[in-house]
Amino acid sequence: MNLIRALTLRQLQIFVVASRLPSFARAAEELHLSQPAVSMQIRQLEDALGLPLFERLSRRLALTEAGERLSHHASRILGEIKDIEDTMTSLAQADSGTIAVSIVSSATYFAPKLLALYSQQFPKVDVHFSVGNRETLLRLLQDNATDLAIMGRPPPELGTTAEPLARHPHVIIAPLNHPLRDARRFDLQELAGDTFLLREPGSGTRAVVEHMFRQHLFTPARCVTLGSNETIKQAVMAGMGVSLLSLHTLPFELRAGALAVLDVNGTPLERTWQIVHLTSKQLSPTCVAFRRFMLEHAQPYLEREYAEFLPQPSSAAARRAAAAAATKHGGDGATDRTVAR
Repeated sequence: MNLIRALTLRQLQIFVVASRLPSFARAAEELHLSQPAVSMQIRQLEDALGLPLFERLSRRLALTEAGERLSHHASRILGEIKDIEDTMTSLAQADSGTIAVSIVSSATYFAPKLLALYSQQFPKVDVHFSVGNRETLLRLLQDNATDLAIMGRPPPELGTTAEPLARHPHVIIAPLNHPLRDARRFDLQELAGDTFLLREPGSGTRAVVEHMFRQHLFTPARCVTLGSNETIKQAVMAGMGVSLLSLHTLPFELRAGALAVLDVNGTPLERTWQIVHLTSKQLSPTCVAFRRFMLEHAQPYLEREYAEFLPQPSSAAARRAAAAAATKHGGDGATDRTVAR
């Protein structure tokens, strides 16, 4: 007996309905079929099984022992089919599923809050996110180990699609007793005698500060490499030197008045947060919806959170300014949609 070939889901559906009604005529009414059509499907099912499924008792249909047992299995099979249908519909509507998101360490100060907001709206979506420097994210993208990455510069060495999320200003910070704390619009060369505290090679922040040095033909008296934004902030507060960091890593220190932002010409350096994925990757509907959520919410959220530290233009103007600045400074950002190869 090869039931896989002999049975159909339609036969099981008709059987389950007929098994709980007193006659094939009533089953036909519920199924919007003719009574002969119902009788034919039941007969074909019985022929495939080699056993009678119904018997007539006192002018009513009753299940045989084979019918009773089949009723249990058929209901379970149809229930599983319904679960599959619900799951596929849910995925198509992007309100469930799994997403892998990777973020650079500088984005840890805002991205988790946006992820939490997304999870409140889509509680059935399981978001896995990891944190690393730029090189780590490039490796994850290259290995197809992440769906989406939130970072600064889109990687030209990979075939990726990058879309701008929000402005990403960088500022020069100093200890509160720095002699130029209250100076206005002075040149970077005035800091030539200072020690600059830098992120590790491979970090996006390190690339930004090195670009600034080249652009201004600037060589600091001394450079010290430290492994994280938090370590750099503590070192600056302790008086070890000055540093260029993302403004988005500084909300707590600036609100507490623990650091000074120096008013250096050419700063804030405007970059752009990007959301990146491999161009060859087929994003699921859930990933597409998550990307759309981030594109809609990141800029307004950052404008609200950092309005007290920098004047914020409108969202549309911010994107135009950030894209123009990124293009001017060697491709650290992207216009509406960038494919990097």
